[in-house]
Amino acid sequence: MAKLVSKTYGEALYEVAAEAGRTSELMEEIRCVGEILAANPAFDELMGHPGIPKQEKLQVVEDVFRGRISDELAGLLEIVVTKERYKELPAIFAYFTDRVKEEQRTGMAYVTTAVELDAAQRQAVEARLLETSGYAGMEMHYEVDASIIGGMIIRINDRVVDSSVRTKLNGLKKQLLQIQLG
Repeated sequence: MAKLVSKTYGEALYEVAAEAGRTSELMEEIRCVGEILAANPAFDELMGHPGIPKQEKLQVVEDVFRGRISDELAGLLEIVVTKERYKELPAIFAYFTDRVKEEQRTGMAYVTTAVELDAAQRQAVEARLLETSGYAGMEMHYEVDASIIGGMIIRINDRVVDSSVRTKLNGLKKQLLQIQLG
């Protein structure tokens, strides 16, 4: 259900922004508003409080945001408060951002290695991913996990390429067990 809500609202916002030719601008604005909301959990509590009437919540949104953010984004905030979907706002923002990145042909890669990669290695990984993925740009996220022993694990969307030593060793263990049992 939450995915349907985020897609519905996120797609509507995307269409409005695309018509106005402002998808990149709105994505940056959403990033900023998201950071502000994340830094102010009391605002989320206020918007989610069942004892506060919807009209008062709308007035708070109006007072806090109108004139400080675009009319499109202010309108979205008012709609999600009116429809009591405020708690879905992070997912709506994420959907919109992903949609804009898709339009810009920017992929998001999550790379896990056993040791920290230096700048040249990171650049080589990114270049190879751009070469093989069809994306025009790549947003890279690196993580170090010593438990993979060596190699790397790369995730782009729902595709995972696991060339870690840990995975290869686990595969060998399974083969040896099958040989012993078989």
